[in-house]
Amino acid sequence: MQTHILGYPRIGSKRELKKACEQYWSGKIVLEELLNTGRNICNQNWAIQKEAGIDLIPCNDFSYYDHVLDMSLIVGAIPARYHEVILKKNGSELDLYFAMARGYQKEGLDITAMEMTKWFDTNYHYIVPEFYKNQQFKLTSNKIFNEFAGAKHAGINAKPVIIGPVSYLLLGKEKEPGFDKLDLAQHLLPVYIEILTKLQEQDAEWIQFDEPFLALDLTEKAKETYQWVYQEIRKQFPELKLIIATYFDGLKDNLSLATVLPVDVLHVDLVRNPEQLEEILHSVPDNLSLSLGIVDGRNIWKNDYKNSLNLIKKAIENLGTERIFIAPSCSLLHSPCDLSFETHLNPEIKNWLAFAKQKVQEVVTLKELATGTKDENILIDSEENRKAITGRKTSSLIHNETVKQRVNAITEQDGQRKNSFRIRKEEQQKVLQLPLFPTTTIGSFPQTTEVRSWRASFKKGELTAKQYDILLKEETRRTIQWQEEIGIDVLVHGEFERNDMVEYFGEQLKGFVFTKNGWVQSYGSRCVKPPIIFGDVFRPDPMTVYWSQYAQTQTKKWVKGMLTGPVTILQWSFVRDDQPRSETCKQIALAIRDEVVDLEKAGIRIIQIDEPAIREGLPLRKNDWQNYLKWAVESFRISASGVEDATQIHTHMCYSEFNDIIENIADMDADVITIECSRSQMELLNAFADFKYPNEIGPGVYDIHSPRVPSKGEMIELLRKAQNVIPASQLWVNPDCGLKTRHWEETEKALIAMVAAAKEASAECVF
Repeated sequence: MQTHILGYPRIGSKRELKKACEQYWSGKIVLEELLNTGRNICNQNWAIQKEAGIDLIPCNDFSYYDHVLDMSLIVGAIPARYHEVILKKNGSELDLYFAMARGYQKEGLDITAMEMTKWFDTNYHYIVPEFYKNQQFKLTSNKIFNEFAGAKHAGINAKPVIIGPVSYLLLGKEKEPGFDKLDLAQHLLPVYIEILTKLQEQDAEWIQFDEPFLALDLTEKAKETYQWVYQEIRKQFPELKLIIATYFDGLKDNLSLATVLPVDVLHVDLVRNPEQLEEILHSVPDNLSLSLGIVDGRNIWKNDYKNSLNLIKKAIENLGTERIFIAPSCSLLHSPCDLSFETHLNPEIKNWLAFAKQKVQEVVTLKELATGTKDENILIDSEENRKAITGRKTSSLIHNETVKQRVNAITEQDGQRKNSFRIRKEEQQKVLQLPLFPTTTIGSFPQTTEVRSWRASFKKGELTAKQYDILLKEETRRTIQWQEEIGIDVLVHGEFERNDMVEYFGEQLKGFVFTKNGWVQSYGSRCVKPPIIFGDVFRPDPMTVYWSQYAQTQTKKWVKGMLTGPVTILQWSFVRDDQPRSETCKQIALAIRDEVVDLEKAGIRIIQIDEPAIREGLPLRKNDWQNYLKWAVESFRISASGVEDATQIHTHMCYSEFNDIIENIADMDADVITIECSRSQMELLNAFADFKYPNEIGPGVYDIHSPRVPSKGEMIELLRKAQNVIPASQLWVNPDCGLKTRHWEETEKALIAMVAAAKEASAECVF
């Protein structure tokens, strides 16, 4: 029996990578300093796993921005618009790489970033590969080989982790009509062969291919491509030991395909789909070993050794000890780094948790227990695990009968507005008096170093509550005044009092607990610190009324109340696993509903309930969608339906494909939906147009995830594209997402251009 890790967090235990990247982008450090930070993180990660006793330690799981973008650079899938960056003097490979991720706007060049979307059903974002008909690939980066050499130098005979060729193609997007991206497999495979040849020359023994699409619905062509690709790889490399890693769901109807691929080890996710083990054990051929993904790579709860050992023993009975590998369910990229940094947590709750470093130890301990170790420390660990699991089940911290009764009392009427959108729209226009192409922003404004320092000083006790309040009010007042000056129609207060769009609400809801250093990567240098939902959720007091009401007193224009929706709070938290997610989501929905009603009572007539995670939360298999969508849409409607017709409810979604769920988006019945559209050049609007979406839409006209400032002309062109598919009377004008992570200088330029674009589009509009 062997242990292995599919991937380890790459941000550093204290977010060293985030800080180094941002310093490099701002010119505060040189390239070599950034590279040193990366090398140090790799060495630390390898050391943690080696010291724990992991048998196969991954390399090439580190990335300076995104592992999918790494693969695009490695195989030469570099869009033509970046070739000028390559030609610039002193331009490094990493500068090209960051330009692809973030755009490039200097030295006379103005190049847009590549599209970004969610990594399956997680809150991690990846950079979408761009594919063209008859595209050729070539090996253009030594990253994989350099990391393997680095691991070898550190005394690690590492297992390189590579996105499998089929999943890499399926992750991308065809950028011109007339071909299927899977047709490119014949051009891509030779580069993979070259990569494996070089790794073999470096004495690599094991290779892990990540093929998560084997856990998704596949076309017959995709299945045929899988067989062809891996047969060719095996022909070329009969001696290499190959692992195919699947995760985030069970193999299900792809089981017969996965078990005939000519590899040595098949990894399966037994956290998401433990039921699949029985069928797999009866399907595994004699020459295939099985990797049991048995420690949850995506949540923070301590592993239940008793349950895991039952699964391991069942596998051993069928396959024998030698053909079993023990691993987390997926890469630990989605877990915080180290629980030992959390010195402030309630000790009872902390005893229920395990972060990446602790999960590594859990993998090793499970192996020792399964193989009958008599090691005293392992046996003590096992007994402590049993006590923690039992203690969590019986803890008085978790349950609140009032909350449970309120959820049980929910009726269909609780999810219904008083009247249809057509009637509501008339009532809202009477009250709001908004122009054609009304402009707004998604909610947050730049949180400068100064604003963040106030929050830090307040938390340290260096600022009193009154002093902190005065500073935030002044920043809010200034932001309201500036929005008025440039002519934005519906204002926002800027959210300067908020740390994170989920964390802020979780801190004010019961049933949540928070970490100090529980950071996980969302995209690039963007890290989030998900709350932990450990118990029943309710709202003891109003959460946003104070700041929304203050902002409204500073202007005669309308100010939006800004809330995070129940599905997004659920999806972007570490969620309790002792009851259905739908139950927890409805608890949160009732808490948000209470806040919406209080905002309306306070005179706020436009309320935005952000739900960027609705699409992300979809199960990977379409057969499972409707059950999820039923309770997700119901939860949103519960949160939004307690107000009068004249109160306008907005929602926001970003980086999502809507085609398959557009009817469910319409069922949410938000008066206005704002969506990400600029990176896709308004492609996402086609789904709304084809469906004849009846409510109002704000397609994002500029990409806030890139530092480049778009021109007025660009935004006008996007608005023209929008009008080709959506009536002008339904359109709003806004950025793609919140502006929290941007700088004021670029924000001011972009929003001034946006308002000018809206006015010009309105002037040229002919009904």
